[in-house]
Amino acid sequence: MKESNLKEKFFDKVIRFRVPIMMAFVIAALLGGYARQFIKVNYDMNDYLPENSPSTVALDVMNQAFDGAIPNARVAVNDVSYGEAMAYKEKLEKIPGVESVTWLDDSNKMNMPLSMLDKDTVETYYKDNTALYTVTIQEGHINDAVPAIRKLIGKDNQMTGSAVSTAIATKSTVTEIQKITGFALLMVLFMLIMTTASWVEPFVVLIGVGVAVMINAGSNLIFGEISFVTNAAGNILQLAVSLDYSVFLIHRFEEYRKAGMTPEVAMKNALCKSTTSIASSGLTTVIGFLALLFMRFGIGPDLGRALAKGVGISLLTVFVFMPGLILATFKWIERTKHRDFLPSFHRFGVFISKTTVCFAVIFALLIIPSYYLSNHNSYYYGSSHIFSAGTEYGDDTEAITKKFGIKDTYVVMVPKSSDAKERKLCEKLKSTKHVVSVTSLVDVLGPAVPASIFPDSVSTKLRSSDYDRILISVGAEYEGDETFALVKKIRSTAASYYGDKYYLAGQGVSTSDLKDTITADMVKVNLVAIGAVFLILLLTMGTLKIPAILVLTIETAIWINLSIPYIQNKPIFYIAYLIISSVQLGATVDYAILFTDRYKECRETLSQKESIVETITQTTTSMLTSGLSLTIVGFLLGSISTHGVLSQLGYLLGKGTLCSLFAVLFVLPGFLYLADRDGKKPEKKKRKKLFTQS
Repeated sequence: MKESNLKEKFFDKVIRFRVPIMMAFVIAALLGGYARQFIKVNYDMNDYLPENSPSTVALDVMNQAFDGAIPNARVAVNDVSYGEAMAYKEKLEKIPGVESVTWLDDSNKMNMPLSMLDKDTVETYYKDNTALYTVTIQEGHINDAVPAIRKLIGKDNQMTGSAVSTAIATKSTVTEIQKITGFALLMVLFMLIMTTASWVEPFVVLIGVGVAVMINAGSNLIFGEISFVTNAAGNILQLAVSLDYSVFLIHRFEEYRKAGMTPEVAMKNALCKSTTSIASSGLTTVIGFLALLFMRFGIGPDLGRALAKGVGISLLTVFVFMPGLILATFKWIERTKHRDFLPSFHRFGVFISKTTVCFAVIFALLIIPSYYLSNHNSYYYGSSHIFSAGTEYGDDTEAITKKFGIKDTYVVMVPKSSDAKERKLCEKLKSTKHVVSVTSLVDVLGPAVPASIFPDSVSTKLRSSDYDRILISVGAEYEGDETFALVKKIRSTAASYYGDKYYLAGQGVSTSDLKDTITADMVKVNLVAIGAVFLILLLTMGTLKIPAILVLTIETAIWINLSIPYIQNKPIFYIAYLIISSVQLGATVDYAILFTDRYKECRETLSQKESIVETITQTTTSMLTSGLSLTIVGFLLGSISTHGVLSQLGYLLGKGTLCSLFAVLFVLPGFLYLADRDGKKPEKKKRKKLFTQS
């Protein structure tokens, strides 16, 4: 009773002070839109490795000990003579942000004829009149230097590498987000028009959700920087996930208006009646997103906290801002009523009531196989496959690889102590499979040549006051089993000479650490998400059986979704695989909760079969509004984005939402029917609980 009184008092004030509240929210939304432009977006996945991962520590120590960074781009210029290639090198070196450019002339200081040089050395840099430069671009200048290099070499030449990938992702994603957002708003508006009964209501809903999205987007400024995943998917996911909260409140308000209540009284009753269901639904969504905070790989927590905050702001907006907006527009909503565009789902409910047990049995048989298949996919862990063939970056990479082969650069940093020991390490590394060349100061000089004969510009890149650097050129992919085995071998070789006093860095090395980090996150994140959602449902429903059924239903839908890439024999990005598990659970468990709550209400006066029919009739439109909006957003992200991780995350979200909708509409009724111990039709005067306590 006390809780009810507090709720009524709170909503009395919300309704009484609705005008200043609405003004405050609009101002907050405008400030959020303004603040958003100051938020930095990070497109480099390696930056989200844990601070204590070996490659991250290695880069930190290396940056303190040496000025020169690791090469991060390869640039190919076609149809040039040796002299023209030299001229291009000089132009590349003059581009702001380009730290160094390595080419054939660095191995040919005496300007000897090419015919007198080692053939393998020549063809590493110059082959079939094509010059290949190894370029190091400074971290803070990538977005300016890469376009400048492209302008210099033109569209007919090629460039690849992590710096190029980052710059292209930065530019293309900004444009694609605008396109995705525009299409998403149009499609969601269409869905709302189809599933609501007024021409004005869809715009009222979008205004409310839009205010929440803008406030959340601007409040990300408190993080200083967000990941490209959060920037691209965060806002439209918040839009799709929280859409149904406003719709549900409006429908409750209209129910009480039809009962003859004044607008203010109808709104207060609608708020009091819907608070528990909307809040519990939102809370499970927040919990699902917060599970991402337990990932050691930083993109997960980055997306999780932004989405959890966004849903929280959406809930606050629904309970505090939307009452005023609905009361200000309800006359327009009532005047612009139109006929229902969707048919009654009563016949669909009758069909489900007759077939749902069969669907439930078939679905139950899929639980173990789908779980097994979903855990045996092939994965990409790093950024090397982000842009596939058909994109400019993918085609450039393929052209360079086809002519010059695969090449990556690793750097081993060892304490400056015994030259003889370092020389032995270099010899051992040279004999390692996939190692093309090894360069170090002691190896180049030999035992009798003093280091002083080398100019400082060369020696300072390989030797500092405390450390020596060994550059390793490898002919291995940026990721894959061979690469991970090579990194492991180099680490064990360096450890055999220097124990734990060495450091190893490079793109392949970072990807290896990325693999170890995010695969270790998988079980932990899933267990936290499932356990937390189950606990919330247990506390709100007070029974063990039904939360178990709901979580198992949605989890099986997730496993089925993640089994599809295995059946198609398509590798998936592990980060997308990991994120979708929590996002699909958090975003679609609401449908199962909505269905179960309505079924419980119906069972107070109806039999099991009748309750299924009535629940399907009452809830299908609401679930389709949210579910199809989320599906559309997912497929738009998948089809428009050229960024592999974002595209795949979108497709997984779209297919996953459809799997969850199918599970809730076709399978969950059968599970509830089988779990409902009392199959008799309750007497209308004697109200019963749905299930006995377990």
